[in-house]
Amino acid sequence: MNDAAAYSVADGIAVIAMNNPPVNGLGNALRAGIMDNLKKAQADAAVKAVVIIGSAKAFSGGADIREFGKPMSPPMLWDVNDQQDAMTKPLVAAIGGFALGGGLELALACSYRIAAPKSQIGFPEVKLGILPGSGGTQRLPRLISAAEALKMMITGEPVPAERAKELGIVDEIVTGELLQAGIAYAKRLVAQGAGPRRVRDMPPKADGDPAKLFQAPPPGIAGSAKGNPAPAEILKCVEAAVTLPFDEGRKVERAASVYLMGTTESKALRHVFFAERQTSKIPDVPEDTPLRELKKAAIVGAGTMGGGIAMSFANAGIPVTILDVSQEALERGMKRIRDNYTVTVQRGRLKQEDMDKRMKLISPRADLAAVKSADIVIEAVFEQMDVKQDMFRKLDAIARPGAILATNTSTLDVNQIAAVTKRPQDVLGLHFFSPANVMRLLEVVRGKQTAKDVLATSMKLGKTLKKVAVVAGVCDGFIGNRMLEKYQQQAMFLLDEGASPQQVDGALQSWGMAMGLFAVGDMAGNDIGWAVRKRRRVERPDFVYSAVGDRLCEKGRFGQKTGKGWYRYEPGNRKPIPDPEVEQLIAAYRKELGLKPRSIADEEIVERCIYALANEGAKLLEEGIALRASDIDAVYLAGYGFPAWRGGPMFYADTVGLDKVLAAIERFQKGYQGGVWKPAPLLVRLARQGGKFNG
Repeated sequence: MNDAAAYSVADGIAVIAMNNPPVNGLGNALRAGIMDNLKKAQADAAVKAVVIIGSAKAFSGGADIREFGKPMSPPMLWDVNDQQDAMTKPLVAAIGGFALGGGLELALACSYRIAAPKSQIGFPEVKLGILPGSGGTQRLPRLISAAEALKMMITGEPVPAERAKELGIVDEIVTGELLQAGIAYAKRLVAQGAGPRRVRDMPPKADGDPAKLFQAPPPGIAGSAKGNPAPAEILKCVEAAVTLPFDEGRKVERAASVYLMGTTESKALRHVFFAERQTSKIPDVPEDTPLRELKKAAIVGAGTMGGGIAMSFANAGIPVTILDVSQEALERGMKRIRDNYTVTVQRGRLKQEDMDKRMKLISPRADLAAVKSADIVIEAVFEQMDVKQDMFRKLDAIARPGAILATNTSTLDVNQIAAVTKRPQDVLGLHFFSPANVMRLLEVVRGKQTAKDVLATSMKLGKTLKKVAVVAGVCDGFIGNRMLEKYQQQAMFLLDEGASPQQVDGALQSWGMAMGLFAVGDMAGNDIGWAVRKRRRVERPDFVYSAVGDRLCEKGRFGQKTGKGWYRYEPGNRKPIPDPEVEQLIAAYRKELGLKPRSIADEEIVERCIYALANEGAKLLEEGIALRASDIDAVYLAGYGFPAWRGGPMFYADTVGLDKVLAAIERFQKGYQGGVWKPAPLLVRLARQGGKFNG
C-alpha cells in the first residue's frame, strides 16, 4: 500500500487520490504510487475511467522541493506520463487549488481536465532557471496557441482556471465537491463512449509563420530573459513542438532541461528559492513557539515610511491606526496613501472597491493615546536616537501590556531604544524598506532582551504582510545597510580615482543590479547618507570616506527632490541625465587630493563593489549578526536590487571562488585607500580550505 496515492474503485470509476502534504509535491513515493495505480486501473476490466485528484487546496505544486538536489529514484515523472499515454481508458485530472510545474505536466498527460473555480494553472519553472522538463513544453502548444504557451512558460505566471478554459487547457469549470464532480464527469465520458484523448497526438497550434514567432520572445515578455538562460531554451523547445514530431521534440526538451540544471544561473535561482524559505528558521526559537495575537496595529509617524507601513497592514486586511503630532501632517500622509492606491487602481492592478476597503482599515489619529488598543505599535519617526527614545518612553507608558513595540530604525541601536522602556522583552526592530508597501524586505532586528515569542510573532507578521522577513542582530546598519556602507565607500573611491557616476552605475547595471548606486542615492535623497556620514565622523572617526559626496550635498544636490544630485533631472521626469557640473566638482576634489585620474575598467568597478559586500557579509556571519549566508543573500535580493540570477553577494562570491575573491581583496589592499580592505577572517579561512559561505 502506498499512502502517498490512495486508490479506490466505485461504479467503474477508479480514483487516484494524491496525498503528499502540503502541496502534493511529486516526490519518489507519490510518483511510484501514481504509476502503480495507473497500471492497476489499466489491468482491471471493471474500471472504465480514472480520476486523478489532489486536495481542494492543491492538485500538485510539481516537484517536491524536499528532494531538490538529492538522487531521484524511478519512476521519473516522464515515466508516469508515458504510462498515462499508454492507458486505453480516459483519464480525468480534477484540479483544485493549483496545478503548477510538474503538477500541470501530470494534468496535461491526462485525457481531460476539469478545475474548481479560481484554481491556478501554470509553469513557474523559469523562475528557478529551468523549464517544464516532462513534456510540458511539447504538450502545452498542442492544447493552446504556441504564442500563449510561450507567454505562460517565459513569464512563469499562472493563469486562473477560467482563463485556462478560454485558452483550451481546462475542459470544464466545476462547482461543488471536486471529487464528486470528477467522478460525475468521468461517468459522463463513459456514457458517451469517449475514449482516451492523448495530447501528444494532437497537432501543434502554430501561429501564422513559425519563423517569426521563434526569432525572439513575444513582445512584452522579453524582459523576463535578462540574465536567465531559461527563456531562450523554452523558445527552442516550443519551436521543436511546432516543427518536430512529439518524441523528437521531447529529446530537445530533455537536452535543454539537463543543460539548464547545470547552469550557474539556475543554481543561483534555486538557491534564492530556498534562501527565502530558510529565513524563518531561528535555531533557538522552536517552530511551535506560541504567538501573540496581532489584530490591530498602530504606526507612529505619517510620513512616507509610516504611510507605506500602514498600507502594508491594510493590504493584509489588518486594521491600522496611523498617528502624527498634527492634523496637517496626518492629512498630508492620508492624501499620499490615497494617491498611491489611486495610481494602482488606474493601472488596473487594484479594483476600486478593494481600494475603498483598504482605506477604511486605516484610521488617522492625532492623539498618541490611540495606541492603547493596538497589539503592535511601530515607530517611524525621525532617525535620531534622542527622538526615538523619547517616543518609546511615551509608548511604554500608553501601550497595553503585552503589546509589541517596534522601531523602524535603519541603523540605530535597538538595545538603547529598548532600554528606556520597562518592557525591553517586548521591543525589537522592524526595518521596512522604502516604499514599504512595495519593497519585499523586512529586517527583524533582535535585541538582547527581545522575547522569543515576540520574535516568532514578528516573523509570522512578515509572512502575513507578504515580506521576506530576515532576522538580524543589533549593530550599526544591521545586515543590509552595514554592507551597503562598504559598497558605497568603494563607489566613492572609484570617483576619486577617475571613474564617473555614470560609468560606475553603468558597470553595476550591466552586471545585473536593478539600479546604479548613484541613481539610487538620488532617488532616496543624498542628504540621508550625508547625515549618516556626519554621525559616523563623531562615533567612528577611523572610518574612511571620500568627501566627494559631502561636497555634492553642500551644493544642495540632494537628488530627484531638488532636481539635481549625482545627475540632473528634467521636471516630471526621473531619468538621470549626466551633469557637467558634477564632473567639475569631482575633478576639483581630485585636484585637492593631488590625484591624477586613471582609466578604470568596468570589471574592477564590479569586483570592488560586490566583493566589498561579500567581505562585510562574512564579518556579519562571524559576529552572529546574520544567522546564515543565505539570509544575507535574501536581504540583498529582496531589498537592494541584487540580481536573482547571481544568487546574492555571498552565493556569487562562492561561484567566483573564495580563493579568487581573497586574492582580489589582497590586490586592492595595495591600491588607493587600500587600508580599508581588511579580509574577514572567515573569508580567509574558507578560501584556504576550499570552502564556501553557503556550504
